[in-house]
Formats: sequence, structure tokens, C-alpha cells
Amino acid sequence: MSVFDYDDGDFIFTSGDTGFDSDGDMMMRMGDNMAMDMETGELHFTSGWDDDD
Repeated sequence: MSVFDYDDGDFIFTSGDTGFDSDGDMMMRMGDNMAMDMETGELHFTSGWDDDD
């Protein structure tokens, strides 16, 4: 599955609560529409990244 990162203008390819964007940056799901870049700590707004549970 993938979600769109509105801040970077690219996609995050997800697996559970983590994912990698098209630049190879690791992202962690913080909510249905928010992810954190694990390298910089920046929050990114995303399209719907639903909790699979």
C-alpha cells in the first residue's frame, strides 16, 4: 500500500506503521493523516494512512 506525502509531493510505501518514501527516507505513522520522518523528526501530512488493526 502507499500513501501520498503532501509535504514532499511523493509517495510513502507502507508496511504496518512504518514506510519508506521514494527518496528512501524512513517514515513512521503518527495518525491517519500524519507521519514522522525518522531522520529529521519533521511531521508530514499524508493522505489516509489507516491503521490496519
